[in-house]
Amino acid sequence: MTKNLLLDVAILLGLAILGTVGYQLAPLLNPKTDIALPLSSCDLGQGACAATLPNGTRIEFAIEPRPIPVLRPLKLQATLTGGDVRRIEVDFNGTDMKMGYNRLQLERQEGSSDHFVGMASLPVCITGSMEWEATLLIDTGRAIVAVPFRFLSGK
Repeated sequence: MTKNLLLDVAILLGLAILGTVGYQLAPLLNPKTDIALPLSSCDLGQGACAATLPNGTRIEFAIEPRPIPVLRPLKLQATLTGGDVRRIEVDFNGTDMKMGYNRLQLERQEGSSDHFVGMASLPVCITGSMEWEATLLIDTGRAIVAVPFRFLSGK
């Protein structure tokens, strides 16, 4: 009887630990944002896309090369006009299939206050072509603004 009780307690303790870890890691998969802009109709696979933040700052974002491949290095570039931000991160998610955590911080280009760059790569999808959403997470100092764009990879 005590053996069963110990097993039950161990299972409950394990579930509590898993729940706590899941709760702590949840913000990684769904980042906290203060403002989410609507999905842009611009296709990053065709060229650079732009959006205007609530504070009036315009941001232009591009991924190269095009068409956007999988399992190859991608050059990410963001350029600001009319404002400044603290940090820019890019969060990649499959629109129909979750592909795991894939987020990176763009670095401010040396000698520039308005140009951010970074390198990334996308995992391969077994279905070939896949629709992705690249969400810019922009820390303006007052709010974190999410700016989503879509594109196809693996054409």
